[in-house]
Amino acid sequence: MDLLSQLKKLRLPPDQFAIFGSGPLAVRGIRESKDLDIIAKKSLWDELAQQYPPLPEKPYCIRIGDLEIFNQWQPWFEDVDELIDSADIFNGIRYAKLDYVIQWKKAMRRPKDFDDLRLIEKYLNRNSPNQG
Repeated sequence: MDLLSQLKKLRLPPDQFAIFGSGPLAVRGIRESKDLDIIAKKSLWDELAQQYPPLPEKPYCIRIGDLEIFNQWQPWFEDVDELIDSADIFNGIRYAKLDYVIQWKKAMRRPKDFDDLRLIEKYLNRNSPNQG
């Protein structure tokens, strides 16, 4: 089952979560995503945590299949509600804005983040309204 099918099967309220991590890159065709990182508002996360125990090594994360659902995205962002409320919507699903993904990847500084930043830059340059 693909990632979005797994997500849709959960029937989460669409205004209570957003996809973060590499998902915003995948939905824009920048690169594929092997998993799905989801940020959830507190009430939804608390509800899910009653059914799916948080990971012992990451008590702020619930894993359901290939989905990881987070109640925070710290230390990079204090307010997940802002990330969710301001998200871009594709096919009824919220995805964190690319600006937030860029900030996070610049802070993480892993080799894959630098690769992603280059891909995002190419994507933004290709889709710039100021092209000749």
